[in-house]
Amino acid sequence: MGDPTPLLEELIKIDSSTKSGANEAIAYCEKWLTEQGLTVKNLENNGFHMLVCEIGQGNDTIVLNGHIDVIEAEERQFQPYIKDGKMYGRGAVDMKAGVASSMAAVAQLKDTDLTSRIMLQIVPDEETGGINGTKYLTDKGYLGDFIICGEPTNMGIAIQSKGVLQLDINVKGKSAHGSRPWEGMNAITKAISLYEEILELPFAQESSPMFTQPSINLAKVQGGTVYNKVPDLCKMSLDIRYLPDQSPEEIVHQIQTITDGTITTHNSNNPVKTKAENPYVEALEESIKRITELEKVSIFGQHGSNDGQFFTLYGGSAVEFGPVGSDWHGENEMVYVNSVKEYQDVLVDFILSLDDNPET
Repeated sequence: MGDPTPLLEELIKIDSSTKSGANEAIAYCEKWLTEQGLTVKNLENNGFHMLVCEIGQGNDTIVLNGHIDVIEAEERQFQPYIKDGKMYGRGAVDMKAGVASSMAAVAQLKDTDLTSRIMLQIVPDEETGGINGTKYLTDKGYLGDFIICGEPTNMGIAIQSKGVLQLDINVKGKSAHGSRPWEGMNAITKAISLYEEILELPFAQESSPMFTQPSINLAKVQGGTVYNKVPDLCKMSLDIRYLPDQSPEEIVHQIQTITDGTITTHNSNNPVKTKAENPYVEALEESIKRITELEKVSIFGQHGSNDGQFFTLYGGSAVEFGPVGSDWHGENEMVYVNSVKEYQDVLVDFILSLDDNPET
């Protein structure tokens, strides 16, 4: 299979920041894969379409998982262009490059006698949580032993990611006239004090081999109605990214011990806890070295979440691995053109190496 760059260019042209746009991109991918002689399943969930395309056979399954949706952008960002060896455009590296290269890799290998099953998944809604895409697929049994999410990693391997715990805390105060605030209890200042106390709780001080600490973002503060009244209620929203071995239940328990407020979990996502000594990780690392001539591959942990989390519930080992680029979600998102083909070559080399590696 040749250069996947033209495919990437066509995918960037599709504004897939909406459900209808993502479905349009999915339809384009289905048409392209079918034209390569591949069999494709088009599944639908809550109006979202997604694709599954399988080649090879065997007891072990490798999943190449990629999302086709992007965050919103200006119209000009859906007009890709190449300058100084870089392709610019919304989704260039996050992650239409990973999708295009994965599609090209599967097309290249379709007539090869593989001893592992390769499952390409192209999904619609990673940027908005993955519930309608990858979670739906995993719940329906589209699982794997080793999962590569083609997120941008600059050709490194992200083997772990923090979990997500988003909380809403209703903090109660006591109303009073704004001219006599000492007669009341300001719920807003009480909430801010609570936030500062949360930063000092035991869970917030912990670290792990790949992360110095969890992160705690004060995302929203909503309180007060008029100038001349002490607010008696404040809703504080936190976005906590906890360490892979921490317990979200324990985090909520620790917070509850220092507040009389009501805590509600808005969202909770699992961490990814793949080990560096996983034989698939080691095989992928060797493939990266062979193709890129890197002497050392970066093995690291991601602060953000990704669709790999949905496979961990079923025992799959997930990683993020993608091409070289920068400024994803930014004004000048780009991917290095030579990295797009190089990424495809690494995937092909990795899949073929599994036939020679009895430990995987």
